[in-house]
Amino acid sequence: MSLVSQSSAVIMMNVRSLPRRFWMSAAMVFASAVVVAILLAFLAMAKGFETTMQSAGSDDVAFFLRVSSAAELNSTVSNEQVNILTNAPGIASNENGPIISPELYVIVDGVKKSSQTKANIPLRGINQQGIALRENFKLTQGRMYSTGTNELIVGQGILDEFAGFELGDEIRSGKNVWTVVGVFTTGGNVFESELWADAKVIQSLYNRGSSYQSVRAKLTSPDQIEPIKAFVENDPRLNQDVQSEKSYFSEQSKGLSYMALFGRVISTIMALGALAGALNTMYTSVSDRAGEIATLRAIGFSHISAFIGTLTEALVLSVIGGILGSIAAFIFFDGLSAATLGGSFTQVVFQFQLTSDLFLQGATMALVIGFISGLFPAWRAARLPVVIAFQNGR
Repeated sequence: MSLVSQSSAVIMMNVRSLPRRFWMSAAMVFASAVVVAILLAFLAMAKGFETTMQSAGSDDVAFFLRVSSAAELNSTVSNEQVNILTNAPGIASNENGPIISPELYVIVDGVKKSSQTKANIPLRGINQQGIALRENFKLTQGRMYSTGTNELIVGQGILDEFAGFELGDEIRSGKNVWTVVGVFTTGGNVFESELWADAKVIQSLYNRGSSYQSVRAKLTSPDQIEPIKAFVENDPRLNQDVQSEKSYFSEQSKGLSYMALFGRVISTIMALGALAGALNTMYTSVSDRAGEIATLRAIGFSHISAFIGTLTEALVLSVIGGILGSIAAFIFFDGLSAATLGGSFTQVVFQFQLTSDLFLQGATMALVIGFISGLFPAWRAARLPVVIAFQNGR
Protein backbone atom coordinates (compact mmCIF):
# COMPACT_ATOMS: atom_id res chain seq x y z
CA MET A 1 0.00 0.00 0.00
CA SER A 2 1.36 3.43 -0.95
CA LEU A 3 2.13 6.14 1.58
CA VAL A 4 -0.82 8.19 0.27
CA SER A 5 -3.21 5.27 0.81
CA GLN A 6 -1.80 4.59 4.27
CA SER A 7 -2.08 8.26 5.27
CA SER A 8 -5.65 8.44 3.96
CA ALA A 9 -6.59 5.40 6.01
CA VAL A 10 -5.11 6.92 9.17
CA ILE A 11 -6.90 10.22 8.53
CA MET A 12 -10.24 8.40 8.12
CA MET A 13 -9.59 6.48 11.33
CA ASN A 14 -8.94 9.75 13.15
CA VAL A 15 -12.13 11.30 11.81
CA ARG A 16 -14.25 8.30 12.82
CA SER A 17 -12.85 8.45 16.34
CA LEU A 18 -13.68 12.16 16.83
CA PRO A 19 -17.00 11.49 18.63
CA ARG A 20 -15.03 9.84 21.45
CA ARG A 21 -13.35 13.17 22.17
CA PHE A 22 -15.95 15.54 20.76
CA TRP A 23 -15.82 18.20 23.46
CA MET A 24 -12.03 18.45 23.47
CA SER A 25 -12.00 18.75 19.67
CA ALA A 26 -14.78 21.34 19.85
CA ALA A 27 -12.71 23.32 22.36
CA MET A 28 -9.79 23.38 19.92
CA VAL A 29 -12.09 24.55 17.12
CA PHE A 30 -13.56 27.24 19.37
CA ALA A 31 -10.14 28.48 20.50
CA SER A 32 -8.96 28.80 16.88
CA ALA A 33 -12.19 30.58 15.94
CA VAL A 34 -11.83 33.15 18.74
CA VAL A 35 -8.19 33.90 17.87
CA VAL A 36 -8.99 34.40 14.17
CA ALA A 37 -12.09 36.52 14.90
CA ILE A 38 -10.17 38.84 17.24
CA LEU A 39 -7.31 39.20 14.76
CA LEU A 40 -9.68 40.04 11.90
CA ALA A 41 -11.59 42.56 14.02
CA PHE A 42 -8.45 44.60 14.72
CA LEU A 43 -7.21 44.30 11.14
CA ALA A 44 -10.62 45.34 9.78
CA MET A 45 -10.59 48.39 12.04
CA ALA A 46 -7.15 49.49 10.84
CA LYS A 47 -8.03 48.76 7.20
CA GLY A 48 -11.29 50.69 7.38
CA PHE A 49 -9.60 53.74 8.92
CA GLU A 50 -6.81 53.62 6.33
CA THR A 51 -9.28 53.39 3.44
CA THR A 52 -11.40 56.25 4.81
CA MET A 53 -8.37 58.52 5.08
CA GLN A 54 -6.57 57.64 1.87
CA SER A 55 -9.67 57.65 -0.35
CA ALA A 56 -10.03 61.39 0.35
CA GLY A 57 -6.64 62.22 -1.12
CA SER A 58 -5.92 63.02 -4.75
CA ASP A 59 -2.63 63.11 -6.66
CA ASP A 60 -3.75 66.15 -8.63
CA VAL A 61 -4.57 68.33 -5.62
CA ALA A 62 -1.73 70.28 -3.97
CA PHE A 63 -2.03 70.72 -0.22
CA PHE A 64 -0.35 73.63 1.61
CA LEU A 65 0.35 73.83 5.34
CA ARG A 66 2.64 76.09 7.32
CA VAL A 67 6.14 74.66 7.63
CA SER A 68 6.44 72.11 10.49
CA SER A 69 2.66 71.88 10.96
CA ALA A 70 1.66 68.24 11.24
CA ALA A 71 -2.05 68.96 10.72
CA GLU A 72 -4.45 71.74 9.76
CA LEU A 73 -5.33 72.52 13.36
CA ASN A 74 -1.93 74.08 14.14
CA SER A 75 -1.27 75.66 10.76
CA THR A 76 -1.89 79.20 9.54
CA VAL A 77 -1.87 80.83 6.12
CA SER A 78 -2.35 84.57 5.66
CA ASN A 79 -4.66 86.07 3.06
CA GLU A 80 -1.63 87.66 1.36
CA GLN A 81 -0.02 84.23 1.03
CA VAL A 82 -3.23 82.82 -0.43
CA ASN A 83 -3.17 85.54 -3.10
CA ILE A 84 0.45 84.70 -3.93
CA LEU A 85 -0.32 80.99 -4.19
CA THR A 86 -3.12 81.78 -6.63
CA ASN A 87 -0.42 82.71 -9.13
CA ALA A 88 1.57 79.51 -8.69
CA PRO A 89 2.23 77.50 -11.88
CA GLY A 90 0.20 74.46 -12.84
CA ILE A 91 -3.06 75.38 -11.06
CA ALA A 92 -6.18 74.48 -13.01
CA SER A 93 -9.00 76.97 -13.61
CA ASN A 94 -12.74 76.91 -14.20
CA GLU A 95 -15.34 79.58 -14.95
CA ASN A 96 -14.76 81.05 -11.47
CA GLY A 97 -11.00 81.36 -11.87
CA PRO A 98 -8.12 79.33 -10.37
CA ILE A 99 -9.42 76.29 -8.51
CA ILE A 100 -7.81 77.13 -5.18
CA SER A 101 -9.45 76.72 -1.78
CA PRO A 102 -8.19 78.47 1.36
CA GLU A 103 -9.81 76.67 4.29
CA LEU A 104 -10.32 76.94 8.04
CA TYR A 105 -10.49 74.06 10.52
CA VAL A 106 -12.06 74.60 13.94
CA ILE A 107 -13.48 72.25 16.57
CA VAL A 108 -17.03 72.00 17.86
CA ASP A 109 -18.50 69.58 20.39
CA GLY A 110 -20.51 66.53 19.47
CA VAL A 111 -22.10 63.70 21.44
CA LYS A 112 -21.64 60.11 20.29
CA LYS A 113 -24.89 58.21 19.87
CA SER A 114 -23.33 54.95 21.06
CA SER A 115 -21.78 56.14 24.34
CA GLN A 116 -23.34 59.59 24.94
CA THR A 117 -19.83 60.97 25.47
CA LYS A 118 -18.56 64.27 24.13
CA ALA A 119 -16.10 64.31 21.24
CA ASN A 120 -14.36 66.84 19.01
CA ILE A 121 -15.90 67.34 15.57
CA PRO A 122 -14.22 69.36 12.81
CA LEU A 123 -16.01 72.37 11.36
CA ARG A 124 -14.43 73.29 8.03
CA GLY A 125 -14.64 76.76 6.56
CA ILE A 126 -14.76 76.36 2.80
CA ASN A 127 -15.73 78.20 -0.38
CA GLN A 128 -17.33 77.13 -3.64
CA GLN A 129 -13.98 76.31 -5.23
CA GLY A 130 -13.22 74.05 -2.28
CA ILE A 131 -16.42 72.16 -2.92
CA ALA A 132 -15.52 71.92 -6.61
CA LEU A 133 -12.24 70.25 -5.56
CA ARG A 134 -14.18 67.38 -3.95
CA GLU A 135 -15.29 65.71 -7.16
CA ASN A 136 -17.33 63.04 -5.34
CA PHE A 137 -19.29 65.60 -3.30
CA LYS A 138 -23.06 65.15 -3.38
CA LEU A 139 -25.89 66.66 -1.34
CA THR A 140 -28.22 63.88 -0.16
CA GLN A 141 -30.61 65.96 1.95
CA GLY A 142 -31.59 69.62 2.16
CA ARG A 143 -29.65 72.34 0.38
CA MET A 144 -26.28 74.07 0.29
CA TYR A 145 -25.56 76.65 2.99
CA SER A 146 -26.03 80.29 2.01
CA THR A 147 -22.88 82.39 2.02
CA GLY A 148 -22.67 84.96 4.78
CA THR A 149 -25.02 83.06 7.11
CA ASN A 150 -24.70 80.75 10.13
CA GLU A 151 -25.76 77.74 8.09
CA LEU A 152 -23.82 74.53 7.61
CA ILE A 153 -24.03 71.16 5.95
CA VAL A 154 -23.26 67.88 7.71
CA GLY A 155 -21.26 64.89 6.49
CA GLN A 156 -23.11 61.58 6.42
CA GLY A 157 -20.64 60.05 8.88
CA ILE A 158 -21.41 62.74 11.46
CA LEU A 159 -25.12 62.19 10.98
CA ASP A 160 -24.71 58.43 11.52
CA GLU A 161 -22.52 58.54 14.62
CA PHE A 162 -23.39 61.75 16.48
CA ALA A 163 -26.61 63.11 17.97
CA GLY A 164 -28.05 66.57 17.29
CA PHE A 165 -27.06 67.00 13.63
CA GLU A 166 -30.32 66.20 11.89
CA LEU A 167 -31.64 68.47 9.16
CA GLY A 168 -33.02 71.62 10.77
CA ASP A 169 -31.21 71.14 14.10
CA GLU A 170 -29.43 74.06 15.74
CA ILE A 171 -25.86 73.52 16.94
CA ARG A 172 -24.44 75.74 19.66
CA SER A 173 -20.68 76.28 19.79
CA GLY A 174 -19.75 78.81 22.45
CA LYS A 175 -21.78 81.92 21.64
CA ASN A 176 -22.36 80.82 18.06
CA VAL A 177 -25.47 79.02 16.85
CA TRP A 178 -25.45 77.13 13.55
CA THR A 179 -28.39 75.69 11.63
CA VAL A 180 -28.11 72.41 9.72
CA VAL A 181 -29.54 72.94 6.22
CA GLY A 182 -28.07 69.99 4.32
CA VAL A 183 -26.42 66.57 4.47
CA PHE A 184 -23.65 65.54 2.08
CA THR A 185 -21.63 62.51 1.09
CA THR A 186 -18.16 62.31 -0.41
CA GLY A 187 -18.09 58.61 -1.18
CA GLY A 188 -17.41 57.40 2.36
CA ASN A 189 -14.07 59.16 2.87
CA VAL A 190 -12.83 61.29 5.76
CA PHE A 191 -14.63 64.47 4.61
CA GLU A 192 -17.90 62.85 5.69
CA SER A 193 -16.62 63.26 9.25
CA GLU A 194 -16.84 67.05 8.97
CA LEU A 195 -19.25 69.98 9.09
CA TRP A 196 -18.91 72.55 6.30
CA ALA A 197 -19.78 76.24 6.42
CA ASP A 198 -18.84 79.50 4.74
CA ALA A 199 -15.17 80.29 5.41
CA LYS A 200 -15.77 84.04 5.73
CA VAL A 201 -18.41 83.51 8.41
CA ILE A 202 -16.06 81.27 10.42
CA GLN A 203 -13.30 83.87 10.14
CA SER A 204 -15.63 86.44 11.66
CA LEU A 205 -17.20 84.30 14.39
CA TYR A 206 -13.92 82.74 15.54
CA ASN A 207 -11.83 85.93 15.34
CA ARG A 208 -9.52 84.60 12.63
CA GLY A 209 -9.23 87.93 10.82
CA SER A 210 -8.41 87.22 7.18
CA SER A 211 -6.22 84.19 7.86
CA TYR A 212 -6.76 80.55 6.96
CA GLN A 213 -5.15 77.29 8.04
CA SER A 214 -4.66 75.32 4.85
CA VAL A 215 -4.90 75.74 1.11
CA ARG A 216 -5.85 73.23 -1.56
CA ALA A 217 -5.27 73.75 -5.26
CA LYS A 218 -6.38 71.67 -8.24
CA LEU A 219 -3.43 70.87 -10.52
CA THR A 220 -3.51 70.63 -14.28
CA SER A 221 -1.67 67.31 -13.81
CA PRO A 222 -0.07 65.44 -10.87
CA ASP A 223 3.47 66.19 -12.09
CA GLN A 224 2.87 69.92 -11.48
CA ILE A 225 3.50 69.39 -7.76
CA GLU A 226 7.26 69.83 -8.21
CA PRO A 227 7.04 73.23 -10.01
CA ILE A 228 4.72 74.44 -7.25
CA LYS A 229 7.19 73.30 -4.59
CA ALA A 230 9.93 75.24 -6.37
CA PHE A 231 7.64 78.29 -6.59
CA VAL A 232 7.03 78.24 -2.83
CA GLU A 233 10.70 77.67 -1.96
CA ASN A 234 11.80 80.59 -4.13
CA ASP A 235 9.35 83.13 -2.68
CA PRO A 236 10.51 84.45 0.74
CA ARG A 237 6.96 85.57 1.55
CA LEU A 238 5.79 81.97 1.66
CA ASN A 239 6.47 79.50 4.47
CA GLN A 240 4.41 76.53 3.40
CA ASP A 241 5.15 72.84 3.00
CA VAL A 242 3.66 71.49 -0.20
CA GLN A 243 2.61 67.93 -0.87
CA SER A 244 -0.10 66.13 -2.76
CA GLU A 245 -3.34 65.68 -0.88
CA LYS A 246 -2.91 61.93 -1.31
CA SER A 247 0.47 62.02 0.46
CA TYR A 248 -0.96 64.06 3.31
CA PHE A 249 -3.82 61.68 4.00
CA SER A 250 -1.54 58.67 3.58
CA GLU A 251 0.58 60.03 6.43
CA GLN A 252 -2.51 60.83 8.50
CA SER A 253 -3.81 57.28 8.05
CA LYS A 254 -0.83 55.91 9.94
CA GLY A 255 -2.44 57.24 13.12
CA LEU A 256 -4.44 54.04 13.58
CA SER A 257 -1.93 51.62 12.06
CA TYR A 258 -0.94 50.66 15.61
CA MET A 259 -4.31 48.91 15.86
CA ALA A 260 -3.18 46.30 13.33
CA LEU A 261 0.01 45.73 15.31
CA PHE A 262 -1.92 45.65 18.58
CA GLY A 263 -4.33 43.14 17.07
CA ARG A 264 -1.50 40.88 16.00
CA VAL A 265 0.10 41.06 19.44
CA ILE A 266 -3.18 40.28 21.22
CA SER A 267 -3.96 37.48 18.77
CA THR A 268 -0.50 35.99 19.22
CA ILE A 269 -0.92 35.96 23.00
CA MET A 270 -4.34 34.37 22.63
CA ALA A 271 -2.91 31.90 20.12
CA LEU A 272 -0.37 30.75 22.71
CA GLY A 273 -3.24 29.99 25.06
CA ALA A 274 -5.11 28.22 22.28
CA LEU A 275 -2.01 26.19 21.50
CA ALA A 276 -1.82 24.91 25.07
CA GLY A 277 -5.36 23.57 24.82
CA ALA A 278 -4.84 22.29 21.29
CA LEU A 279 -1.69 20.39 22.25
CA ASN A 280 -3.57 18.75 25.11
CA THR A 281 -6.36 17.80 22.68
CA MET A 282 -3.96 16.23 20.19
CA TYR A 283 -1.93 14.34 22.81
CA THR A 284 -5.23 12.96 24.12
CA SER A 285 -6.14 12.00 20.56
CA VAL A 286 -2.91 10.04 20.16
CA SER A 287 -3.36 8.33 23.50
CA ASP A 288 -6.98 7.49 22.68
CA ARG A 289 -5.95 5.83 19.42
CA ALA A 290 -2.79 4.12 20.63
CA GLY A 291 -4.16 0.63 20.07
CA GLU A 292 -5.45 1.51 16.60
CA ILE A 293 -2.12 3.06 15.62
CA ALA A 294 -0.31 -0.05 16.85
CA THR A 295 -2.59 -2.30 14.86
CA LEU A 296 -1.92 -0.35 11.67
CA ARG A 297 1.83 -0.41 12.34
CA ALA A 298 1.69 -4.19 12.92
CA ILE A 299 0.07 -4.82 9.52
CA GLY A 300 2.66 -2.76 7.66
CA PHE A 301 1.67 0.91 7.96
CA SER A 302 4.68 3.22 8.16
CA HIS A 303 5.38 5.61 11.01
CA ILE A 304 5.16 8.45 8.46
CA SER A 305 1.49 7.69 7.84
CA ALA A 306 0.82 7.98 11.59
CA PHE A 307 2.63 11.32 11.61
CA ILE A 308 0.71 12.68 8.60
CA GLY A 309 -2.65 11.46 9.89
CA THR A 310 -2.26 13.09 13.28
CA LEU A 311 -0.92 16.36 11.86
CA THR A 312 -3.77 16.49 9.34
CA GLU A 313 -6.31 16.05 12.12
CA ALA A 314 -4.91 19.07 13.94
CA LEU A 315 -4.87 21.13 10.75
CA VAL A 316 -8.46 20.22 9.91
CA LEU A 317 -9.72 21.18 13.38
CA SER A 318 -7.89 24.51 13.31
CA VAL A 319 -9.05 25.28 9.76
CA ILE A 320 -12.66 24.63 10.77
CA GLY A 321 -12.10 27.04 13.66
CA GLY A 322 -10.54 29.58 11.29
CA ILE A 323 -13.53 29.37 8.95
CA LEU A 324 -15.99 29.83 11.81
CA GLY A 325 -13.93 32.75 13.17
CA SER A 326 -13.84 34.40 9.73
CA ILE A 327 -17.60 34.01 9.33
CA ALA A 328 -18.18 35.50 12.78
CA ALA A 329 -15.87 38.44 12.03
CA PHE A 330 -17.64 39.08 8.72
CA ILE A 331 -21.09 39.00 10.31
CA PHE A 332 -20.30 41.17 13.33
CA PHE A 333 -17.59 43.54 12.07
CA ASP A 334 -17.61 44.02 8.28
CA GLY A 335 -19.25 47.38 7.57
CA LEU A 336 -19.53 48.26 11.26
CA SER A 337 -19.46 52.05 11.66
CA ALA A 338 -17.23 53.59 14.33
CA ALA A 339 -15.57 56.89 15.19
CA THR A 340 -12.12 57.41 16.62
CA LEU A 341 -9.62 60.20 17.16
CA GLY A 342 -7.76 61.23 14.02
CA GLY A 343 -4.54 63.11 13.39
CA SER A 344 -6.09 66.54 14.08
CA PHE A 345 -7.51 65.52 17.49
CA THR A 346 -10.98 65.31 15.96
CA GLN A 347 -13.25 62.36 15.31
CA VAL A 348 -12.99 60.37 12.10
CA VAL A 349 -15.99 58.21 11.22
CA PHE A 350 -15.09 55.02 9.36
CA GLN A 351 -16.33 51.51 8.68
CA PHE A 352 -14.60 48.25 9.53
CA GLN A 353 -13.48 46.68 6.29
CA LEU A 354 -12.69 42.99 5.79
CA THR A 355 -10.83 42.24 2.57
CA SER A 356 -9.52 39.06 0.97
CA ASP A 357 -5.97 39.70 2.15
CA LEU A 358 -7.21 40.02 5.75
CA PHE A 359 -9.07 36.72 5.48
CA LEU A 360 -5.84 35.21 4.18
CA GLN A 361 -4.03 36.45 7.28
CA GLY A 362 -6.74 34.86 9.44
CA ALA A 363 -6.37 31.56 7.58
CA THR A 364 -2.61 31.71 8.06
CA MET A 365 -3.06 32.18 11.80
CA ALA A 366 -5.40 29.16 11.95
CA LEU A 367 -2.92 27.00 10.01
CA VAL A 368 -0.06 28.03 12.30
CA ILE A 369 -2.12 27.00 15.35
CA GLY A 370 -2.98 23.69 13.72
CA PHE A 371 0.54 22.94 12.56
CA ILE A 372 2.25 23.66 15.87
CA SER A 373 -0.44 21.93 17.94
CA GLY A 374 -0.25 18.84 15.72
CA LEU A 375 3.50 18.64 15.14
CA PHE A 376 4.63 17.24 18.50
CA PRO A 377 1.70 14.86 19.05
CA ALA A 378 2.20 13.61 15.48
CA TRP A 379 5.86 12.99 16.23
CA ARG A 380 4.82 11.04 19.32
CA ALA A 381 2.37 8.95 17.28
CA ALA A 382 5.06 8.19 14.70
CA ARG A 383 7.56 7.05 17.35
CA LEU A 384 5.10 5.09 19.51
CA PRO A 385 6.57 1.54 20.04
CA VAL A 386 4.21 -1.11 18.71
CA VAL A 387 4.42 -3.33 21.80
CA ILE A 388 3.78 -0.47 24.24
CA ALA A 389 0.99 0.80 22.08
CA PHE A 390 -0.77 -2.56 22.20
CA GLN A 391 -0.36 -2.67 25.97
CA ASN A 392 -1.81 0.85 26.30
CA GLY A 393 -4.58 0.07 23.92
CA ARG A 394 -5.97 -2.90 25.97
